[in-house]
Amino acid sequence: MLSRRCPFPDVRQRCEAILGGVQELGIRIPRPVGHGPSRFIPEKEILQVGNEDAQMHTLFADSFAALGRLDNVTLVMVFHPQYLESFLKTQHYLLQMDGPLPLHYRHYIGIMAAARHQCSYLVNLHVNDFLHVGGDPKWLNGLENAPQKLRNLGELNKILAHRPWLLTKEHIEQLLKTEEHSWSLAELIHAVVLLTHYHSLASFTFGCGISPEIHCDGGHTFRPPSVSNYCICDIANGNHGADEMQISPTGSISTAESLCEVEVLMEKMKQLQECRDEEEASQEEMATRFEKEKRESMFVYFSEEEELAPTRDVSRHFEDTSYGYKDFSRHGMHVPTFRVQDYSWEDHGYSLVNRLYPDVGQLLDEKFHIAYNLTYHTMAMHKDVDTSMLRRAIWNYIHCMFGIRYDDYDYGEINQLLDRSFKVYIKTVVCTPEKTTKRMYDSFWRQFKQSEKVHVNLLLIEARMQAELLYALRAITRYMT
Repeated sequence: MLSRRCPFPDVRQRCEAILGGVQELGIRIPRPVGHGPSRFIPEKEILQVGNEDAQMHTLFADSFAALGRLDNVTLVMVFHPQYLESFLKTQHYLLQMDGPLPLHYRHYIGIMAAARHQCSYLVNLHVNDFLHVGGDPKWLNGLENAPQKLRNLGELNKILAHRPWLLTKEHIEQLLKTEEHSWSLAELIHAVVLLTHYHSLASFTFGCGISPEIHCDGGHTFRPPSVSNYCICDIANGNHGADEMQISPTGSISTAESLCEVEVLMEKMKQLQECRDEEEASQEEMATRFEKEKRESMFVYFSEEEELAPTRDVSRHFEDTSYGYKDFSRHGMHVPTFRVQDYSWEDHGYSLVNRLYPDVGQLLDEKFHIAYNLTYHTMAMHKDVDTSMLRRAIWNYIHCMFGIRYDDYDYGEINQLLDRSFKVYIKTVVCTPEKTTKRMYDSFWRQFKQSEKVHVNLLLIEARMQAELLYALRAITRYMT
């Protein structure tokens, strides 16, 4: 790890020398499986450690100092340094700074949350961190070996991860009022923020095809590189040749078609803006369009023949393994719409978090704002573009899938701006991230830059995290009142 990923060149060189000496003694040196930090993004497009500018170097050095490593998530997020800085600051505060929960509890909650999506990448990292801060190795044999207090979080973990709209004040009451092993409000807020942070980070990990770290399971091999071995590794990693042209289920895609896709999207944005300026839909019409989009989002699903990248079994870290995502209006259940006007992050959630876990509300608020407002005024090869309409459509579509409605938004815009393959990708990454494939990643926005696709993932994870938080904080508020 240090020979490849330390931001300090003298350390990299010294570690390379040590490895060279060890190799001369006949000891085999592991090498990474796959190519680069992501299975989806060609390695040549990702910033190489050692080639960063002064600003990036400071970020890398800070990340390395805080985590003791420069991980693959950081190397992909660095496409957007402003966001990465906010993300690292928030994560550092949640895991390492003063707070209601002891350090080993924080990492264990991270393991529980990541395991709900079978995200062995994050589980592996936090198993190491958990042991490093003095966590009991026995807890890692399965949730039944952890203290009852942590096991009681299992229900909250599963509902937040898969069906947050089912969360009630009774769930909160059970955690706070259990005679023994009860949680304080401050501890519960800390736990909720950690759970939502790691559920959404699992979405980023799968959405960007993050590869295992070299020192973790599945991240290294001792076999020398050879043509046949290269093929085996690559197929297992979902890399079917970095330069292979993306093929849709209906056949091949020409570059002209992809270029046309960008032009069409820009034209639609222009038309929608003109319509907005001319007339505004009535409140009844807006409500109807929301319900229609909510209904339609249930029929967005993927039918993938493609083999998923193999994941290691991490199900011992959570209970009720059969519980997963289900659309909220299936099986005759009708979930009442969550109106942002009645309970919003800005007016309600932010102040509750800040009151019970000082500074975290501020950090989360900054991170949400950066992701939502991030723009370089470009779209593929076009410059000076106002992308706010598109960013808002993505954010509101995710909240719509969670039953959350903005009264002042025309949901008719979503169908205009997000095509089917993009909706499939969004829904998979947000609701069942472990099912994301390279084909899905390749099939949306084919002419856009990799950095723009990573930006989409930042919008997805922050909108998802905020949606989960809104349901949890609303339930806590109801319990308190």
